[in-house]
Amino acid sequence: MKVLGIETSCDETGIAIYDTEQGLLADQLYSQVAVHAEYGGVVPELASRDHIRKTTPLIKKALAEAGLKLSELNGIAYTSGPGLIGALMVGASIGRSLAWGLKIPAVAVHHMEGHLLAPMLEEKPPQLPFIALLVSGGHTMLVDVKAIGDYTIMGESLDDAVGEAFDKTAKMLGLGYPGGPALAAIAEQGEQGVYDFPRPMVRHQGLDFSYSGLKTFALTTWNKSNKTEQDKANIAYAFQEAVVDTLFIKCRRALQQINETRLVIAGGVSANKRLREKLEELDAEIFFPRMEFCTDNGAMIAYAGAIRLQAKESESKRILVQPRWSLEELRSVV
Repeated sequence: MKVLGIETSCDETGIAIYDTEQGLLADQLYSQVAVHAEYGGVVPELASRDHIRKTTPLIKKALAEAGLKLSELNGIAYTSGPGLIGALMVGASIGRSLAWGLKIPAVAVHHMEGHLLAPMLEEKPPQLPFIALLVSGGHTMLVDVKAIGDYTIMGESLDDAVGEAFDKTAKMLGLGYPGGPALAAIAEQGEQGVYDFPRPMVRHQGLDFSYSGLKTFALTTWNKSNKTEQDKANIAYAFQEAVVDTLFIKCRRALQQINETRLVIAGGVSANKRLREKLEELDAEIFFPRMEFCTDNGAMIAYAGAIRLQAKESESKRILVQPRWSLEELRSVV
């Protein structure tokens, strides 16, 4: 089964083609970073307009890369949520209409299920069951994954997601957009022990996260400093260490709680070098997607869609997006 995947949930247009027999045949990605950089964050209307401009040309490029014609596709998968409603509507409208015109099935994919399954595209994919740590600009959660579609959220952020906290702290420090990678880069120049940041909610026995207070602590520390470049690097270092430590502690606790030995880390923040290093210290098998599949991409949507299309799932002849959509609402794929 050859499946076209369309990802337009936020500020990246991702198009890919996945073959259930041959694997990934094509992968195209366009990032809107330059579009949003001058505003210091994603502007939803501009994101939607750019998806309109880029989606169809990228589909043509993906087909050319795979050496396929539209008529050779067997199904289409598109991100239906969560995400920005205007951006989601672009991919959903194109994907559902294209499938209707080609008389092939279409399936709406949950964006976070796409991230969760991204490591399945690697040569050594994780075996089910496992725990997944999903860390991105909009989500931070620990998920008990018993089977594809059988998800229980063990803990999640009560306020800012990790990626959001990284971006906002980077903006406070004047590091520009996107902030997460910039903060991680300057943190490498920071000195250990200069600042001691709190590890929020680690004394609570649950698995929820909170990063708004840590973000405020970083701002207060910056305002009290001499605001030199070294101060900036030291604060970035201390902030990143606090974030990574909290994620490490909660992952260890989750693994122990249900006696699991496999941990998947996915989402944009899974590309963070320090986080990868720290989580490797866990007494568990650790699985990451390759760097290009950490951030939003079409490959993860094509793969997740192919799994559900093989299970005979498909959408009716309507265009529906869900800006808010819990993983626990998905149906299990047996």
